[in-house]
Amino acid sequence: MAISIVRKSGNSTVLVLPPEFVRERKLRIGETVEFEVFKKTDLSKLWGISRHLKIDAQKAKNELRKEW
Repeated sequence: MAISIVRKSGNSTVLVLPPEFVRERKLRIGETVEFEVFKKTDLSKLWGISRHLKIDAQKAKNELRKEW
């Protein structure tokens, strides 16, 4: 999955695609594409709030990484 930053360009908002993402999908300027956007979440805010639960922190972290 490619990660990008939403930017401003004049009166428009743009999403710049990394070159390797474009090459892999053989995209060309002017082509119409379909996409889905997910906002990246800062998981550091969640760290430590589940101390009362009896889970292994390393196992929980490994499970989260599987989804990336």
